[in-house]
Amino acid sequence: MLRLRQSQGTSTGKVFYVVLLVFAASSVSAMDVVVAQRINALNGTMVKISCTFTSCYRIDTSKFSMNWTYKESENDTEEMFMTFKNKVTSMWTDRFGGRVKFAGNLDKNDLSITISDVQLEDEGIYNCYVRNPPDRIQGHGIIQLHVVPELPPPRDSTIAVAIGASIGGMLALVILSMVVVKCVRRHKKQELISDEQKMEEDGKTDGEAGTEEGTK
Repeated sequence: MLRLRQSQGTSTGKVFYVVLLVFAASSVSAMDVVVAQRINALNGTMVKISCTFTSCYRIDTSKFSMNWTYKESENDTEEMFMTFKNKVTSMWTDRFGGRVKFAGNLDKNDLSITISDVQLEDEGIYNCYVRNPPDRIQGHGIIQLHVVPELPPPRDSTIAVAIGASIGGMLALVILSMVVVKCVRRHKKQELISDEQKMEEDGKTDGEAGTEEGTK
């Protein structure tokens, strides 16, 4: 069973994790990406790095693209280890070997991955890039993975988790509402542009017809 190890952290950490998971979505634009900004993983275990996105358009696999990259720090060069162009392709790297697997679901706009047998060297910055034409903006999620040799003992966090879940749920509803409004406005704008173009074409046709009659 795949699970995020940070769920065993302190009660405060759990609240912050829920809130960060929601607030990690970029400001509502043409493409919104939701990730956990920071994930703690226990050395030697399997960790899931989640990345989901929202879009006004359904995925067309012939145009859709996704890239996962890794870099040790902000000043290092990104190394691509997974991509999607008509199909998911995992790239063999000296760092990961064959330990990275696609764990998402394109039908649900889920681009998540898993890393098995996590090593201390896997710690670093993971980038999730996504393009879903006709959306013009590229989505980008940034996740900081921290690998620890052992996790602190669990604490009673029932109340903290309940509060965090409630806050996260309300924020998720707010973001979803904003996305729906954005999509409706986008489609109305496209319809208006289409009507204006049609009117211009009709005007040109009437002008050409008048010119022909005047010539006769």
